[in-house]
Amino acid sequence: MNSIKGDALTRVAVIDRELCKPKKCDYLCIRVCPRNRSGDKCIITDEVTKFPIIDESICIGCGICIHKCPFGAIKIVNLPEKLKEKPIHRFGRNQFLLFRLPYPIPGQIVGLIGSNGLGKTTTLMILSGQIKPNLGESKKKFDFSELITLFRGTELQNYLEKLKEKQIKVSFKLQRVDKIPETYSGKVSKLLSKTDERGILNDLISRFGLEEIQDDDIKSISGGELQRVAITACLAKDADIYYFDEPTSFLDVFQRLEVSKAIKEFCQDKSVMIADHDLATLDFLADQIHIFYGSPSVYGVISSPYSVRTGINTFLDGYIREDNVRIRTTPIKFESTYIQASRGSNVLMEFSDIKKKLGDFSLTVKKGELYGQEVLGILGANALGKTILARILAGEIKQDSGEVIGKIKISYKSQYPKTDYDGTVRELLKSVSKEVETENFKAEVMRPLELDKLLERQVKNLSGGELQRTAIAVALSKEADVYLLDEPSAFLDVEMRLSLASMIRRIVEKRSCSAMIIDHDLLFLSQIADRGMVFLGKPGKEGHAEEPKKVEDAFNSFLSIVGVTFRKDPQTGRPRANKLGSKLDREQKDKGKYFM
Repeated sequence: MNSIKGDALTRVAVIDRELCKPKKCDYLCIRVCPRNRSGDKCIITDEVTKFPIIDESICIGCGICIHKCPFGAIKIVNLPEKLKEKPIHRFGRNQFLLFRLPYPIPGQIVGLIGSNGLGKTTTLMILSGQIKPNLGESKKKFDFSELITLFRGTELQNYLEKLKEKQIKVSFKLQRVDKIPETYSGKVSKLLSKTDERGILNDLISRFGLEEIQDDDIKSISGGELQRVAITACLAKDADIYYFDEPTSFLDVFQRLEVSKAIKEFCQDKSVMIADHDLATLDFLADQIHIFYGSPSVYGVISSPYSVRTGINTFLDGYIREDNVRIRTTPIKFESTYIQASRGSNVLMEFSDIKKKLGDFSLTVKKGELYGQEVLGILGANALGKTILARILAGEIKQDSGEVIGKIKISYKSQYPKTDYDGTVRELLKSVSKEVETENFKAEVMRPLELDKLLERQVKNLSGGELQRTAIAVALSKEADVYLLDEPSAFLDVEMRLSLASMIRRIVEKRSCSAMIIDHDLLFLSQIADRGMVFLGKPGKEGHAEEPKKVEDAFNSFLSIVGVTFRKDPQTGRPRANKLGSKLDREQKDKGKYFM
């Protein structure tokens, strides 16, 4: 971790320009500011943009402008007392601030963990040379010579010198793989052929199961296929350091394992840095961990490096001892490795002998049932028919044969939430249910999903994680007997995933309803499911579902096929992925205990 000493800020003021509407409120923040009323110029109007500007050196942090702003556009946050250093980068006046930088380590994999909006992507873009840090002065541009001088004596000095002299090659896997079709066109093979600098392209294509899409247009492939194409392109390039921004999004457990093994194999003597929300993947891959903390979209601070176990446990505990900062009010604890069955005895729904053929793919589901007040976790590789079953149960498509027994209402959140709604989040929620303005719904759904901060945003402008939270809220706002959520953890950070797990359990118990959850995050499913249903088969060809069973048995069945074992961390209770071939891995496999 590298930091720069300098004049320290005591607080950060951020104005969200999407939410700020000064003409509608007639600059209310300027009129109510006590420093302004006493003759100072704490909040003024920018002559060019016409937006308000808050002078952080004058602001006393009274919070009056925050509470008076009718659009919730202002955030003013006091910085940690021990943070006596200069920021690394700021996007603009009253915009996000980043403090400190991690550093790449030759021959090691460095993991970055933290909530969304704390600067992980910004950090990777700075270290890869895509963003030149301005040290908090957004209008001033620094060249490499100045940066090297400022970082003299730190671990980054040598790295920046090589980057400046172009003596270091960088390969970067971007976060938003869905943006790739906006930049590249043509066949997948055309894109990948340009990246084959190490002679390993064909091996990667085979390992990541990309053979059948080589002749497909880049605009027509799925999110998971785009992700694997992007990772393949990154690894195929000949570089000294490889940056991966959220490589597990859209990938199933098998694919995450294969990607992890490929990164380890092809980057043995390289530097690697990975930002991701999948704790199991970071546990399996990383040699060191940096924790990002702060206030999302306001400021982010990067911790000193930790060992993997200590780093993840420190993140879950929520106390950064070196900086004397608590990053959450209570530690995250995993109450048990899996939920003990707490379902009711009544059967809400049964399905049997379901068959469905779509193109060349065929799905078979012999038997299954859902009990009252139960959460059924559904797991399996991509393209095995999990979403097809969900759509059949939700009434979106009809099965070819078989039956679904049970007259119940199902509220379904699809795998890929739509962004074509023309209006705000508040308007979308109100169009679905009158209950969204009630105090009960706010406490039950809105606050756990932190939607109060998004209500005035346009749905079409939401990020992936924001859209996911909104789609979950839409599904849960409907009156239903069963809430069927397809990949609800996608794009959510670790804290939000665990908050969502707790929220769904509370809703199932309070509303006396049930839930079916399709997901690839095993830690998330382990905290929410009463039973598990495993899908097997040949991806894209044939899928069949095993009968629902105890979640421990379902996980053991599934992980025995994946070939990965998990043990229970004694400090936090979280399931930890064992390193392949380790003593614990071998012992658990010999006993047939893949999920302890």
